[in-house]
Amino acid sequence: MALSLAACGKAGDGGAKTGAEGGGGDGKTIGLLLPENKTTRYETFDRPIIEAKIKTLCSDCTVKYNNAAQDTETQKKQFDALVTQGVKVIILDAVDYKATKSWVQRAEADGVKVVAYDRLAEGPIAAYVSYDNEKIGRLQGEGLVKALGAGAKDANVVMINGSPTDPNAPLFKKGAHSVLDKQVKKVVYEQDIPDWSPDEANKKMGAAIDSLGKSGFQGVYSANDGMAGGIITALSKQGIKVPVGGQDAELAGLQRILKGDQAFTIYKQIKPEAETTAEIAVRLLKGEKIDDLAPVKVDSLTGEFKGIPAKLYDAQIVTKADIAGTIIKDQVYKAADICTAEYKAACEAAGIK
Repeated sequence: MALSLAACGKAGDGGAKTGAEGGGGDGKTIGLLLPENKTTRYETFDRPIIEAKIKTLCSDCTVKYNNAAQDTETQKKQFDALVTQGVKVIILDAVDYKATKSWVQRAEADGVKVVAYDRLAEGPIAAYVSYDNEKIGRLQGEGLVKALGAGAKDANVVMINGSPTDPNAPLFKKGAHSVLDKQVKKVVYEQDIPDWSPDEANKKMGAAIDSLGKSGFQGVYSANDGMAGGIITALSKQGIKVPVGGQDAELAGLQRILKGDQAFTIYKQIKPEAETTAEIAVRLLKGEKIDDLAPVKVDSLTGEFKGIPAKLYDAQIVTKADIAGTIIKDQVYKAADICTAEYKAACEAAGIK
């Protein structure tokens, strides 16, 4: 569940806190560190849902929030500041999962519990809440194969993958490859995109077109909707129309799907992920057990840290025909949000009113 428009909370933005200023050593403060604001979901959904749920469960709790704007060093400073201030629970969505090991170890030594949110950070994590990310990659692969139709077996595919510093990106890639390698002719061009940058995805798609020619590929895998936007712009500039998938059910992505420019997205229900994370954080703050909220165990990507309590949610493919029964039904967006003047006819054709 993904998006909206603008993002707030700049790197190191001390003004992006909820609650009183000052130290967090009162046992009533939870830190919330999100990684970036290029993907609009974080400021539009994750942050407000987490903050609201914490307030519901603990009315006198304070949330100290910062967004790292995709800068690892900024996030380290934000994390260290929370530990120094005496905050005892930190929800961390890491910019670079490999960089967090020493941070989390220091936090543990100081009695601070770290909940890894959406991305599994390295270190002695107290709990992890996300999705089955390899399965999401498989869904992306399956969505593209379906969009290619009868010609899938003879189709060459371009893959534009997510950021190498995001631990979810290689899982998406692995899952997608497990489907595409068996069901399409060949992956003929593949690039990882730092910071999930739509602009960089646009450039790499342009490079792929230059390398392969306009007819050298029949479909494009994009790891998320933001990059899909950049990819589709590059394709349109060259007059190329091929299926492009995405992920996150961003507003712009949904509108492209209705218009026929994007084939599908992956819809992840952010509310249960965010609310479970908030509930785990509050319980950890109160010294309560979380076994029922984090019923499975996972290991870190390096394998060094094992048996991390986790909750992994499912996701689903959403095409034009599915938007009304998923996004609208679940009130991620209202029909009015999606069906602006430019997309009114497309919405009516899809039965969205």
